[in-house]
Amino acid sequence: MGMGRRESERQGMLWVATSDASRGPRHVFYEKLNSLLAEAGFDSWIEELCEPFYAQTGRKGIPPGVYFRMLFVGYFEGIDSQRGIAWRCEDSLSLKRFLGFEPFDETPDHSSLSRIRGRLPLEVFAAVHEFVLEVLHDHQLLDGTLVGVDSSTLEANAAMKSIVRKDTGEDWEAYVRRLAAEDGVEIKSKADLIRYDKDRNKRGKKKVSNEEWESPSDPEARIARMKDGRTHLAYKAEHVVDLKTEAIIEAEVYHANEADTATLVPSLEQAQQHLDKSTGLLYHIKKVVADTGYHAAETLKECRSVLGIRGKTYIPEPQRKTEWDWSKRTDAERRAVTNNRHRTQRAYGKRLQRRRSEVVERSFAHVCDTGGGRRSWLRGIENVRKRHLLGAVSHNLGLVLRKLLGTGKVRQFAAFWSPRLGLTTTHHALTMTWQRILRPLRLGSPPTPQPQLLTA
Repeated sequence: MGMGRRESERQGMLWVATSDASRGPRHVFYEKLNSLLAEAGFDSWIEELCEPFYAQTGRKGIPPGVYFRMLFVGYFEGIDSQRGIAWRCEDSLSLKRFLGFEPFDETPDHSSLSRIRGRLPLEVFAAVHEFVLEVLHDHQLLDGTLVGVDSSTLEANAAMKSIVRKDTGEDWEAYVRRLAAEDGVEIKSKADLIRYDKDRNKRGKKKVSNEEWESPSDPEARIARMKDGRTHLAYKAEHVVDLKTEAIIEAEVYHANEADTATLVPSLEQAQQHLDKSTGLLYHIKKVVADTGYHAAETLKECRSVLGIRGKTYIPEPQRKTEWDWSKRTDAERRAVTNNRHRTQRAYGKRLQRRRSEVVERSFAHVCDTGGGRRSWLRGIENVRKRHLLGAVSHNLGLVLRKLLGTGKVRQFAAFWSPRLGLTTTHHALTMTWQRILRPLRLGSPPTPQPQLLTA
């Protein structure tokens, strides 16, 4: 028999029956996700919701269910860009099956994802979030009475070297050259410009503020200090997480220069609206746990008015150089600060803080770090909100899958089941080997000699 060659001329088949063509392997994780969405009636619901935003005539577009499933794939596969999502869906037969395509069909291009995102308003994405919260409620994975709040920075799709001044429109190089001319410093080369800029930094004169500078490519991005210490154009993501079930009730994106004390109350109000629409007024937020960055007298008073009479806050008080001057504060603010201080100093309050740091920060790890949402490739705060909210929706779907399958992500699924499947296979092989050895002994004959490897 001659050796076959992979690169050889072959006569193609003229006709291939669809039943004879392989549809590719089934992925248990995505098959379970599809059955979960089908059980909840997701496709018919989302098509009815998105129908007003499409024309009644013309060529049929991509179904909304396919669009949202592709974004779910971006989270579960850890892909941050739409190009990567489109390539992954085109490359995988199991993902084609998950999206509802045949093996020979073409999946949507990344440009189609951008068009659909621009077509659908933010309210549709919020409705999808509430739909999944209702699915969590049906699987007893939503409580909503005890929540934790925290924020993190998202790197924007804009570079610091491209910022310009709002008043004159100068870029950074032109601005530094003008300052050098005013100081009487002669700039002959790029190296002289960099040296002069560093000297200004040593003297404390190099300051970049959002009031004076903006990005021409993404004007809504703000200059902020990232978690790793770098200064970058960014947004701020804030999560309101159920501390009992780890479900993300609200995932909002704000400007990076907005303080935590200013965004806490709006996030709580929006989270309560999501709970009311998804559970039918069954749950009300009663306890809020946050870190020291959210502590302010006005914020604590507003939280009490939002949460109600029985609402409680557990926000540690930062260290202050001086005591509170209550003469400039109202009685409501004084009571809110004093009661919050007593609650956080108790053992129960300290346990809640440990629980918050564990659960809420884990939600950012899933959505931002392993879910591909730490850096946004989109521009504009509304587009960033849409993508980040879908990451939270995917995280909540992962909670249901974790209850059903034991894992909430594809890589975790492979790491969880592969050792168990390998252990089962090894156990089966050992059992068959011992049966081959012991069977002749039971029949009264010597065991069959096993072939031995020849060694040099």
